[in-house]
Amino acid sequence: MNKTNLPIAMQYRSAIQMPRKVELGPSKIHRIGLFTNEDLKPLDIVIEYVGEIIKNEVADQREKSYLEKGIGDCYMFRVDDQYIIDATFFGGKARYLNHSCDANCSAKIITVDNQKHIIIRAKKHISAG
Repeated sequence: MNKTNLPIAMQYRSAIQMPRKVELGPSKIHRIGLFTNEDLKPLDIVIEYVGEIIKNEVADQREKSYLEKGIGDCYMFRVDDQYIIDATFFGGKARYLNHSCDANCSAKIITVDNQKHIIIRAKKHISAG
């Protein structure tokens, strides 16, 4: 059975147990980017966007603080209307995903065991490298 035919919670658990091989490297788009070391199929879970889960008010304060301190890049991703994941200091490799008009991946917010997660899925076939 193809993993993408499984319920999303099972796909997520499988992706956590056997994460994709991805690495950081120089990017033409924005200094550092995330690259895969294996071929990916459409709908494969590539990586989870992780970091500190904070409320909107805290995110607003942090954004101002980061600007005041000269931290040029902050890595915040909205989970829902109340919460944001701040990966600026305590995030994983997913924070280095670059934006593109012709993106290879898309984000999806899922709920597993009553906890929301942001997963990044392949939109199309992506070759290693």
